Amino acid sequence: MLLKDRIILITGARGALGQALVAAVQAQGGIAFGTDIAAGDGVQMLHDVTSEESWAVVCAEVDRRHGRLDGLVNNAGLVLVGHVEETALTDFRRIMAVNVDGVFLGCKVAWPLLRKSDGASIVNVSSTGGLVGSANHCAYVTSKGAVRLMSKSVALHGATFDPPIRSNSLHPSLMDGHMARVLSGNPDDPAAGIQAIVAARNPMRRLAQTSEVANAAVYLLSSMGVVA
Repeated sequence: MLLKDRIILITGARGALGQALVAAVQAQGGIAFGTDIAAGDGVQMLHDVTSEESWAVVCAEVDRRHGRLDGLVNNAGLVLVGHVEETALTDFRRIMAVNVDGVFLGCKVAWPLLRKSDGASIVNVSSTGGLVGSANHCAYVTSKGAVRLMSKSVALHGATFDPPIRSNSLHPSLMDGHMARVLSGNPDDPAAGIQAIVAARNPMRRLAQTSEVANAAVYLLSSMGVVA
């Protein structure tokens, strides 16, 4: 039981990966506190990750119920298909607000609660898109690259505390679910579009499963994720 009695806040809990994260945390003995912009399975509280006030309300409720926070998974995110010429500034800012501002606010506002833990860990869900470019996902890969470096900055700051607060970014490839169908660029025939992506870019020749990514997050949240 890698997360026995550990309190884990998970944003974007209504989505495919969010639900898998909630299930994986619970399977390892953790107490999952799921949030999302809309109600759904695994969602305990409505939450707009782009709002500092909403973050404050969520963290206050976690504090009221549990008195601490052992893990934070900044999972909420949006995807947008479009190259630089066709991406509107309003759409670019919307992606950045959720994917970058939301992660920043989570790390910042939840920090006092994380300090109450005897070994807190932050997992920020980025993407392989945060490691490599993509001509047709300009806003998305920009946001995920920002999450990667923000996670490093937070980790360096967290290392100065005793006990330290760990921070890692997680970089899954395309997962089976709604986002894969959006990214396929072929909404009328998603199976064909997704198969083309898999054949072109994925050495495993299949989509990642959300359970695989969730289990990686559990490892990073656990004490096993500490590098000696």
